[in-house]
Amino acid sequence: MIKKLQLKLITATMLSLFVVLVVIVGAANLVNYHKIITDADVTLKILAANEGRFPESFEEWGQKDFLSSPEFPYESRYFLIVLDRDGNIISTNIEQIAAVDESSASAYAQTVWAKGKNSGFIGNYRYIIHETGSFTYVVFLDCSRSLSNARTFALASLGASSAGMLIVFVILTLVSGKIVKPFSESYEKQKRFITDAGHELKTPLTIIDADTEILEMDYGESKWMEDIHRQTGRLTELTNDLIALSRMEETETVSLVERVSLSEIVREEADSFQALAATQNKILDSEIAPSIQVRGGGEKALRRLVSILLDNAVKYSQEGGKISVTLKNQHRAARLTVYNTTAEIKRESLPRLFDRFYRTDRSRNSKTGGYGLGLSIAASTVKAHRGKIWASTEDERSLMITVTLPVSTP
Repeated sequence: MIKKLQLKLITATMLSLFVVLVVIVGAANLVNYHKIITDADVTLKILAANEGRFPESFEEWGQKDFLSSPEFPYESRYFLIVLDRDGNIISTNIEQIAAVDESSASAYAQTVWAKGKNSGFIGNYRYIIHETGSFTYVVFLDCSRSLSNARTFALASLGASSAGMLIVFVILTLVSGKIVKPFSESYEKQKRFITDAGHELKTPLTIIDADTEILEMDYGESKWMEDIHRQTGRLTELTNDLIALSRMEETETVSLVERVSLSEIVREEADSFQALAATQNKILDSEIAPSIQVRGGGEKALRRLVSILLDNAVKYSQEGGKISVTLKNQHRAARLTVYNTTAEIKRESLPRLFDRFYRTDRSRNSKTGGYGLGLSIAASTVKAHRGKIWASTEDERSLMITVTLPVSTP
C-alpha cells in the first residue's frame, strides 16, 4: 500500500509537471511562430504595396517599430511575379534572391494562384497575393532562416523540458520515500495496534465466556446468560476478522506455491450453502467448470474467500430470491461470479462495498449480522493472490461479485 502511495505521488507530480511544461513550451513556440508569420506578412505587404521594392526613405515604410534597422532591406531575400487577371505571368523579378530561377519562380506563382489563398507558406517561402488595378502581384519572402531558428528553439525547449522532467523524476524518486515515511509509520502502527489489541481481547473474551458457563451451572440458564454468550461470540468473531484482515494487509501477497483445485472448493462450498438457502426460501444454482486449478498460499484462504462471497449473497438476498455461482476458465484466468437478487443496491455504493465496516442503507443492515468486514477480507485475499475483484449491478435490484484469479498451468 505504501509503495502504491509513493508511486501515486510520483505519478501525480510528474503528470502535473508535464502538463505545465506542455503549456509553457507550447505557448512559447506558438508565440515565436506567430511572430515569424506576423513579421513576414508586414514585410510582404510593404513589398506588394511598392511593386516589389522597399521604399527609399526609411520614414516612408510606416512600420518603424518593426523595421527598426536600415539594413533590413539588404538582409531580406524575396522575389516577385506579376500576373494578369487570368493568372498569366507578365513579369518576374528575382534580383533579390539567388536560390530561385525564373522557371522556379513561375512555378511557385502558378501553384499559389491555383490554391486561391491570399497568403500562406509554400516550402520555406511565405507569400502574399496583392491585387491592384488589372495586375496581381505575388510576392515571396524567404523565411528559411527564421523557420530554422524556430525549429532550433522548439527542439531546444523540448530537450530542456525533457531533461528537467528527468531530473525532477530522479529527485522525486529519491525523496518520495521520506515524504511518505510518516504515512507509512502511521499505517504500520495502526496495523500493529489492531493485531495486538485483537490478541489482547481474546483472553478476556474467553474468560468471560467460561465464567458465564460456570454461572449457568450454579444458577441455571437465563436470557441474561444467553445474551452474554451471544455478545461474546460476536466480539470474538469481530476480533478474529480484524486480526485476519490485518495479517493479510501486512503480507499483501502470498507465496503462490501450492496448486489448489478451485473447482472442488467452489463446488463443496456451494453444496454446503444449499441447505441454508433452502431454509430461507432462496434458490441457489451453480455452474462450475471442472479441473480449474489456481496457485495459492493454501486451500484455507481460498475456501474462506468463496464462503464469504456465498454468505454475503445468501444474507442480502430477499426471501424467495435467486443466488447463482459460476466458475469458468476465461482468458487464462479463473473467473468466479456470485450473483444474488436484492431489495435495492445503488450503483454509487458499489466501489465502497469492499471498505471496512461499510453497509448500504437497506441491503446491508445490522439485522443480517456481521460487521461489514467480509468483503474487505475477500478483497484482501484476492489481492494477495494477484487477482481482481469488483462488484456490478444491472438494475440496482441485483448484485454480482466477480473474481478473477490466474490459473495454474501444469
